[in-house]
Amino acid sequence: MKELLEIIARSLVDHPESVVVTETEDEDTIHLELRVAPEDMGKVIGKRGRIANAIRVVVKSAAVSDDKKVDVEIV
Repeated sequence: MKELLEIIARSLVDHPESVVVTETEDEDTIHLELRVAPEDMGKVIGKRGRIANAIRVVVKSAAVSDDKKVDVEIV
């Protein structure tokens, strides 16, 4: 999941070298934290959070095959 989120985020931002994804895992949940450069934050979130929601949907649907829940946090 971490690699998928990195690929998506790097394709959206102007500074792909500043994309950092941190992954932690509980029993049944994977927590992903996405950090980008401050000037790229708007590109990752989008108008009214539409891009952020789309990123969450793609990552969550990829996690269904692993029977895991995924929580994506953009900071």
